[in-house]
Amino acid sequence: MLTDLAELDGGTFRMGSTQFYPEEAPVHTVTVAPFAIERHPVTNAQFAAFVDATGYRTVAEIAPDPALFLGASPQDLVPGALVFRPTRGPVDLRDWRQWWQWTPGANWRHPFGPGSSVAGKEEHPVVQVCYADALAYARWAGRRLPTEAEWEFAARGGSTTVYPWGDEPAPGGQLMANTWQGAFPYRNDGALGWAGTSPVGAFPLNAYGLADMIGNVWEWTTTRFAGHHRLEGPTESCCPPQGPDPAVNQALKGGSHLCAPEYCHRYRAAARSPQSQDSATTHIGFRCARSVA
Repeated sequence: MLTDLAELDGGTFRMGSTQFYPEEAPVHTVTVAPFAIERHPVTNAQFAAFVDATGYRTVAEIAPDPALFLGASPQDLVPGALVFRPTRGPVDLRDWRQWWQWTPGANWRHPFGPGSSVAGKEEHPVVQVCYADALAYARWAGRRLPTEAEWEFAARGGSTTVYPWGDEPAPGGQLMANTWQGAFPYRNDGALGWAGTSPVGAFPLNAYGLADMIGNVWEWTTTRFAGHHRLEGPTESCCPPQGPDPAVNQALKGGSHLCAPEYCHRYRAAARSPQSQDSATTHIGFRCARSVA
């Protein structure tokens, strides 16, 4: 069953931020037309229904094309994806390679590689899906992916504060989103007991009734990433016929369960991050949208 859609009237809002990271600037006025967006990220169960109906194989389940990775070692050109591995203790946070590992056999069914499973996590967001995979699901569902502006408009829920719920990350001690609790990247105490993804809707909804717009998993948008907001209008992407382009970065939104204030204070509506179209990881998912006449 597809996720229910929340129909939003659209409107004008101030997009971006100058308080945290340079790529979020400048703050600028954006108007979005009425649209509808899914109330939570696509789950493992929903993605499994899509695969069962279509026989679709994700990019992580297909060996990379050597023509796109000139000079790569043949042993690296095998199906797989990036997996987060906690370190044994404190490390230099400038080197992400210490906690991200290319893992042959990692895919949406086996997010952490062979031997791992999504059994019991049917209502968790699907991960290990790249941009092309998210587009394929959206087309099958008769929907599309949101633009970055639509996504931020929906995530803000009409707010102008740092977080959609206010200016404090945990007002009154209440944890509002699934983000890293502990010392990154070696000790995760779990958000409401969830060390990793959590079932969709486990945390408070925003003012538009949307779940997990902040935290849990990063989400794909159709907007191509740039080092700052393009005031002349951002470029929207679609996958070329030959598949995802590893040289093109899309804008991710929302932060994830791996966001920690000492490393990635991006569990905010204005936050954004670049990701190549062919990348699949243990902390990226997506939700769909639909245009409204």
